[in-house]
Formats: sequence, structure tokens, C-alpha cells
Amino acid sequence: MVLAVLSKEDTYGYQITKDIQAHFAVSESTLYPVLRRLQKNGSLTTYDQPFQGRNRRYYRITVSGRALLEQYRKEWCTYKQQVDFFLDETLSA
Repeated sequence: MVLAVLSKEDTYGYQITKDIQAHFAVSESTLYPVLRRLQKNGSLTTYDQPFQGRNRRYYRITVSGRALLEQYRKEWCTYKQQVDFFLDETLSA
């Protein structure tokens, strides 16, 4: 989800949390370790920008991050099809 949010635009951690929380129950403390891990594996880069006298850390998806997002999307489609098969079969019975 983090990579999908960042594929649209660079943004900062709190905004990423709010964007995801609008559709999915997740805590802010859960997302910051994800951001650090994605940064460490080269999927994200960061830069700081001044905001109201402080620096705000922005995250940007990298080329390898976009490739990883595409891989996740394909895996999700496969997984969703498999689950839908069983759910649809159960509903038909």
C-alpha cells in the first residue's frame, strides 16, 4: 500500500498514514518501520523540505520500488483470484 501511495506522488510519512487509514485500519507506528525497510532495500529515497520552521521528510519511490510494486500487484491478482474461486464456489453451493 505504501508503494502504491508513493507511485502517485512524493509525500511525507504522516500523510501516507492518513491516506492508508482512509481505507484500511493501520496504526502510524506500523507504517514507519515499513518506510525504513523500503528505504533500506532501495525501493524508496528520502529528502527533507522545510515546513513551518521544521524539516519534513518526504519519501519518493525509486525505479526498483516501482518494479516491486508491479510484482506485488501481480501476486495480489493471483492471490485474489484464488480466494475468489473458493468464495464464489461457497456462495454457489
